[in-house]
Amino acid sequence: MSSGVTPCGSGVEVVEVDVEPVVVLAVVGAGTDVGVGVSERGPSSLEATNPTTRAMAATRPPTATATHLRRLIIAAGTVERRAGGGGMADGDERARPPAPNGQDGSMPDGRFAPSPTAPLHLGNLRTALLAWLFARSSGSRFLVRVEDLDPVASREEHVVGHLADLAALGLEWDGPVVRQSDRRPQHGAALEQLVADGWTYPCFCSRKEIAEAVAAPHGEVEGGRYPGTCRHLSAAEQADRIAAGRRPALRLRADGIRVTAVDRLLGELDVEVDDFVVRRADGVPAYNLAVVVDDADQGIGEVVRGDDLWPTTPRQVHIAHLLGRPVPAYAHVPLVLGADGERLSKRHGSVTLAQRLAGGTDAVGVRSLLAASVGLCRPGDRPGLDDLLAGFDPARLPRQSGVLPDL
Repeated sequence: MSSGVTPCGSGVEVVEVDVEPVVVLAVVGAGTDVGVGVSERGPSSLEATNPTTRAMAATRPPTATATHLRRLIIAAGTVERRAGGGGMADGDERARPPAPNGQDGSMPDGRFAPSPTAPLHLGNLRTALLAWLFARSSGSRFLVRVEDLDPVASREEHVVGHLADLAALGLEWDGPVVRQSDRRPQHGAALEQLVADGWTYPCFCSRKEIAEAVAAPHGEVEGGRYPGTCRHLSAAEQADRIAAGRRPALRLRADGIRVTAVDRLLGELDVEVDDFVVRRADGVPAYNLAVVVDDADQGIGEVVRGDDLWPTTPRQVHIAHLLGRPVPAYAHVPLVLGADGERLSKRHGSVTLAQRLAGGTDAVGVRSLLAASVGLCRPGDRPGLDDLLAGFDPARLPRQSGVLPDL
């Protein structure tokens, strides 16, 4: 990997880094991002690749020529894919994660881990901004992980777009971007440990069958919890289902254990954990397993994410205990809602960074809107990231989800 800096005039710099396979471009200067783009290697297709690039083209300074924009420009981290290694190569000390939860004497890291199934909307970007502030305010690294477990729903163009959006907002990250899909061996080893310890069983139930069992007049479970249909199947009964062509998922046998998760914003959540899926019927590791393994291996000390994931956190705490992995601290932040009170989505209008840029707002304006929505600055102010860091106090963050002022 090589890098360099090229002045573009007017205080603008182009930072060059040569890394496969993704090209991330950002023209930065005077503390304000003025142009961002990302492309697969091959500069001729740059501006057609990502909507953020196209939207910001009009704001590009005259000195940022096409030659500059053909260079790999990055104000943050890099993207690396190493077969079987999840971006952590043997013999590469720079790529090795620290000991879990700062056990090597370093500060525990923070992270942002989006799923590349759609463009990031303003709610996702606000969570990314808060995760960055949590990490940087504690002197920690800020890592990015692509949670592309689902091979059907994940799209490479969304990976590219997510990184471009983070760079546009100035949210630089540390080290290589890790892809969850590259870490199947680590997920598989965790599953093997759970199986060997007797904590799992095959489940042949479809979602429809589970819903029908829960809705039955004499159902014994509440709230959509798994009713335990396959928990006590004999070996012969399992073989019959497999012979009939039914592929089993793998469920964790929780045995009705109560687990408490602790969140610095929301307090404690003490629930009875049900038997939940740790490997899907198609062989893909479930999110609740993969996120525990990956956070532990990357040394994540505090998980900052949307509060829609708070109810499932006790499941992750339980898996961490069973695997002997450290449990990170948690901070679940409020979601951004649409004007109708529902979770933000594309039906709510101009909800992505690219759409806001195309409508005439620059990246700093979008970042400032997000900051103001959680009380980090006054509406209309345009603070720099250093200003936001200086005044960041997690205790002052709102606990309730709400609507952005101009949605």
